[in-house]
Amino acid sequence: MGTNEVIAKEVGTSSQHVWVDKIVLVVEDIELNYLYIRELIHPTGVMILRAENGRIAVELCKNNPNIDIVLMDLLMPVMNGYEATKQIKSLRPDLPIIAQTAYAMADDRRKAMEAGCDDFIAKPIGKEELLKKVQFFFQNK
Repeated sequence: MGTNEVIAKEVGTSSQHVWVDKIVLVVEDIELNYLYIRELIHPTGVMILRAENGRIAVELCKNNPNIDIVLMDLLMPVMNGYEATKQIKSLRPDLPIIAQTAYAMADDRRKAMEAGCDDFIAKPIGKEELLKKVQFFFQNK
């Protein structure tokens, strides 16, 4: 059995989604939404950080170069996800950011991509879709 398969067995996921050496920043102001996302990705063994608004997310990305990917809610108080993405990308242009929003209109996707997001996922977020998108960026980083 390979190392990833042993780790996968320990964290209860497939060896395709073993991220014990990765850090995901979840930017989400609504507690229930954050807990749901955490529940989806926690079995991978990933380290999860949370920011409750865009301003905190920018500071975390500025001060923590080990963050591997950001899951960015777009509509939040203090600083929205569009502005936070612009600021994070000015600091760390290669950091993948996946926008997430419950208001998945075509215009929201366009605005997210214009702000610098690398991908987009609509709420309610499905587990397989989320894991597939995150895995894509981990493989191509």
